[in-house]
Amino acid sequence: MREINISEIISNIKEMCIEANHFLSPDMKEALYNSCNVEKSTLGKQVLEQLKENLKIAGEDMIPICQDTGMAVVFIKVGQDVHITGGSLEAAINEGVRQGYTEGFLRKSVVKDPIYRENTKDNTPAVIHYEIVEGDKVEITLAPKGFGSENMSRVFMLKPSDGIEGVKEAVLRAVKDAGPNACPPMVVGVGIGGTFEKCALLAKKALTRDFNDKPKEQYVAELEEELLEKINKSGIGPGGLGGTQTAFKVNVETYPTHIAGLPVAINICCHVNRHVTRII
Repeated sequence: MREINISEIISNIKEMCIEANHFLSPDMKEALYNSCNVEKSTLGKQVLEQLKENLKIAGEDMIPICQDTGMAVVFIKVGQDVHITGGSLEAAINEGVRQGYTEGFLRKSVVKDPIYRENTKDNTPAVIHYEIVEGDKVEITLAPKGFGSENMSRVFMLKPSDGIEGVKEAVLRAVKDAGPNACPPMVVGVGIGGTFEKCALLAKKALTRDFNDKPKEQYVAELEEELLEKINKSGIGPGGLGGTQTAFKVNVETYPTHIAGLPVAINICCHVNRHVTRII
């Protein structure tokens, strides 16, 4: 049994909050730079060049890439041969977020109650998704999620007879309705299957998948390519000002579901799609 003290969790979460808000993940940075080379609209290309300049300034001057530094979403895989010592794992995660957002001078955007809306002043609590896995390590993925794009996300409870064409229609409708509000070029996470809440979790998790990781199912890979092509033909373009680069990537995750249902969730993220992963 391997012991991990909560101090390690706290320090890593703190650093990850600051890192994710100042630097793009390698796959996102590559996608942004590549899009500048293929964008056909002059105005769209200008927007992308401005985003590149913004990214450069953020890294050099340690200014957040975006003023909306998001609500901290944490995916944590805990090995079943790990013993967390020194206190509560959930409290440690939230303490790491608190330290990261206060010491990193990141905007605090979380309110205690969804109706009365008093700010917690430290961006806690985080939204935490736990998974127990084999092994003696802890894998943490932190994804600060801004709400300009989060508000554009959708869940559709389709009928099985709607099939894959119904899935395509749902995704394209969500993207069209989002328009410029999701700060394109966007990343589109799609969850298919499970239940009402499971498909939404799949879509959220899909946003953190490295662009170079290919789906196991061939039809999923083909679906991603087709949807990306159609989204980029929508004309929304960078910043919603027209162009050929409306989305960098469509990531689709699937899960078994009930014979009577076809749940589909679309979780859209803006052009920064912040996420960082560490293994302890």
